[in-house]
Amino acid sequence: MDKTIFPIFIAIALGFISVIGDYFLKIASSHNKPITTKSFLMGFLIYSATVFVWVYLMKYLKLATIGVIYSISMVILLTLLGVLFFDEPLNHYESIGIVLALASILLLARFI
Repeated sequence: MDKTIFPIFIAIALGFISVIGDYFLKIASSHNKPITTKSFLMGFLIYSATVFVWVYLMKYLKLATIGVIYSISMVILLTLLGVLFFDEPLNHYESIGIVLALASILLLARFI
């Protein structure tokens, strides 16, 4: 098995972990003093923990590769989070923008 396969899966998992942090930060943002909420603290701690994963990934993958994998994960997962959990509507222009963003990231990945 290729030595980069496991780190790639870890990079995708990093996207999931970051989205969980974003979930808590979004909840915190609905309060008058978001920084003083437990949700903010949870989001902050989750994001802080991802630093260790980034260091691990940088040992095995190029930074550009991590960026592409992470970006694709974040675009897809954050869109799903907003639509499914926060009832944020997605119009046609935003859908086209997401498709174009994914296409640009995939094009970038070809040259890494």
